[in-house]
Amino acid sequence: MTDPVPAPAPAVVPPAVPAPAPITYEDFSKLDLRVAEILEASFHPKADRLLVLKVKLGEQVRQVVAGIRASYDPATLAGRRVILVANLAPAVIRGVESQGMLLAADLEGKAVLLAPDREVPSGAKVK
Repeated sequence: MTDPVPAPAPAVVPPAVPAPAPITYEDFSKLDLRVAEILEASFHPKADRLLVLKVKLGEQVRQVVAGIRASYDPATLAGRRVILVANLAPAVIRGVESQGMLLAADLEGKAVLLAPDREVPSGAKVK
């Protein structure tokens, strides 16, 4: 008598990610998205996953703490244009103040900074 052939294991399907609740245009318009130029970047002194950036937003310079250390070498960031949430309330992250948030896509757990596709002055509004 031969042993029965085991049935193949069922395919593992990840659960569907529920879509966030829709927002109105009025909700979206509360965001002040701006083009910013990274002036300098350094390692956060108290966090392995964070970088501290100085960004130019028009005539203003701000400090932003971003969780992009696994994706970007600080030495390669100066001069890059990025998209910044300019009206996010300041927050202290691991002892360092952050005055905005960069927009990035998630690609297999790595951050990919979002940027304009041509030269745009820092401070330009994103619509």
